[in-house]
Order: sequence, then structure tokens, then C-alpha cells
Amino acid sequence: MKIGILGSGRMGATLGRLWAKAGHVPIFSYSRCTNKLETLSRETGGEHASVAETVAGADVLLLAVHWSQIEDVLEQAGDLDGKIILNCCVPLNDSDTELVIGTTNSGAETLAEWRSEARWVACFNTCPSESLDVVFSRREQSDRPHLLTYGDDPGAKDTAKALIRDIGFEPLEAGGLHTARFVEPFAMVTAELAYGQPGGAELIYQFSRLDRDGNRI
Repeated sequence: MKIGILGSGRMGATLGRLWAKAGHVPIFSYSRCTNKLETLSRETGGEHASVAETVAGADVLLLAVHWSQIEDVLEQAGDLDGKIILNCCVPLNDSDTELVIGTTNSGAETLAEWRSEARWVACFNTCPSESLDVVFSRREQSDRPHLLTYGDDPGAKDTAKALIRDIGFEPLEAGGLHTARFVEPFAMVTAELAYGQPGGAELIYQFSRLDRDGNRI
């Protein structure tokens, strides 16, 4: 599968490299430095292209830019009709300290309103990029960490879940895009735990259900 990476920072670059190891072809785009895109494509055996070319040539897209760059990258993207987009963006201010959308709306819902022709799935926004390589390295183990995944298009979510499993996570179904109103603040909690508390940024999580006797189901 060709996966277009819109935004080649830490999250986009790392996921692109790992998907390449899993047998997919990443197409890297949207970076201040063209040399970085060339290096990533050479290292992974993938490709690099403009945003519009990436959108046209990819089977699935990953949107991984800072919220301040959203309007620019969407303008460059052009037609998104029918495109499956995995969105890992959290609507943060320029200093990454506060949500600029929340509680009665969300970044995920805002993107779906702006480009309603696309097939949006939100994921990878509650895991630090530093955890990705470690999770990938232990992907054959049975106790996979969870990754909250939510969207309104069942088919798009199925595609996203397969790609999430390729990285080594177990996708945790969290409902429709409206769930983003609560997940995006949770992403701020995971950021605090990863970067504001001791222990390192390789943070994962796993939810469990218990029966009435306290046993895991």
C-alpha cells in the first residue's frame, strides 16, 4: 500500500519508516527542507513528492503537521474526495501548551467540516513519537499496547486499524469523530506523562475490562 505522509516531522518520519519495514511504500511530503524528504525516501525505499502529488498517488494519507500548518497543507492538497486520511493532529497553540478547540467541538471534527469529501480517521495522537520504534520492535508479542482510534467511516477505520496493527499497536475502537472532544484533551495528559514526568517519553497505555470478580476479560 502507498501511504502519503503529509508532514515529515518526528511522527510522520517515524511512522513512514516503520510502515516501510512492514512492506508499505511511504511517500514523504511537506517539509521545510527538501533534503529531508529525499533522505527519508532513500532510507526507506519510498518516494517524496509535493503535497498534491502525494495526495494523488497515495492509497491512504497520514496528516501529521502542527495545527498552525493545517490550512496551508489542506490548501496544497487539492481534491480529497474519497481519500482515507489518518489524522494524528492535536489542535494546539503555537507554544504547544493549550488546546485552541475543545469540549464543544474538536480538531478532528473541524477538519471533517473543512474537507467533508475525505474519509477521516483520528489515531496516533495519544502516543508519543518516541514510543513508535519500541512498539514496532515488540509487535510479535501478544500484549500489544492500545491506540485510541475513532471516526465516522467504518471502511476507513478498517484500513486505519490494519495500518495501526502493522506498527504494533492494537487499535481500540472509540466511536465516532465526536469522541475527539475528549480524546484530544487526553492527548495532553499523555504528553504531560511522557514529557513532563520522569521515566522517559516511551509511553504506552493499555485498557482492561474486569468481570465482577476482578478478573480481566
